[in-house]
Amino acid sequence: MKELPWIKNALLPLSWIYGAITDVRNFLFDKGILHSEKVPQKVIVVGNLTVGGTGKTPVIEYLTRLFSTQIPTAILSRGYGRATQGFIEAGSTATAATIGDEPFQFYAKFGTEAVVAVCEKRVEGAFKIHEKHPEIRLLLLDDAFQHRAIRRDVNILLNDYNRPFYEDHPFPAGRLRERRHGAGRADAVIVTKCPAELHALEKDDIRKNIRRYTRADVPVFFATTRYGSPCSYEGGPVELKNVKMAAGIANPLPFAAYLTTRFSVTDQKVFPDHHNYTPSDVEDLIKNLKNDTFVVTTEKDMVKLKPLVVSKGCAARFAYVPVSVDFGDDGQAFTQWVTLKADDRF
Repeated sequence: MKELPWIKNALLPLSWIYGAITDVRNFLFDKGILHSEKVPQKVIVVGNLTVGGTGKTPVIEYLTRLFSTQIPTAILSRGYGRATQGFIEAGSTATAATIGDEPFQFYAKFGTEAVVAVCEKRVEGAFKIHEKHPEIRLLLLDDAFQHRAIRRDVNILLNDYNRPFYEDHPFPAGRLRERRHGAGRADAVIVTKCPAELHALEKDDIRKNIRRYTRADVPVFFATTRYGSPCSYEGGPVELKNVKMAAGIANPLPFAAYLTTRFSVTDQKVFPDHHNYTPSDVEDLIKNLKNDTFVVTTEKDMVKLKPLVVSKGCAARFAYVPVSVDFGDDGQAFTQWVTLKADDRF
């Protein structure tokens, strides 16, 4: 539902208060009154100013593919939505419930190539990883732009093309976690979820808007979302025609738009972000499902739904669409930049 302008205007004073509180916190870190601790690994942070899905997971996966074959790498997340607490390293018994959906997705993809762990306190998590795996030299921190207790070597800020931070406000009038000038801590900005064909003049305008809040030398890269070939929950590719969409992600609109342009979408079921699926959810999804129709989800939903649909014997009726980040013409420049930044610190 579209937000009413008068509601946003009425909430602006509260946003000023919230923004002032975050300003004070950042000031205390900037002046060393609050301490940012150096950890044994070199740290690359991927985060945002905006609440919700800006594409952090595909960027972490991109960096993991880029570095894990060259440098012993670990991914450390908070593990949002998990039913556990404290430090946990993903292993053969890990589930989305024990470590969170996104970390479990990382483990499912990269468990043999990188250490995957969760911990609310990133400093503690980094030292725990070092105790268990002293060979790890690179730490990828997921969603940690505001987590300043840990010192970072590279700060990558994501900006959703469809919801640019420079047009937004802090809570509660907007979706920002802090004021726009928080972007000044970024070493690079990636504009995610761009249209496949983005005109050079529009890119220039976006860069100008971003650089009102960043340092002048900070590079701005542009990336699109690439949807892969649909995969069955049973494994392997699957041909789709009629689909019932199910998604529990922060912003399901791009996923819905993608499915609509390629398949006949008979129904859409939208759940809250990080939704913990139940057997009754599965029953609802397969209720009255026609033989020629698949329930199609994101990969993030799949890691939570798969055990439930397998136990119900209906995995053959479910499919997911993998997602990756595509830097297009900026691919070589970004790879060179982030590799150089990492190498400078090893």
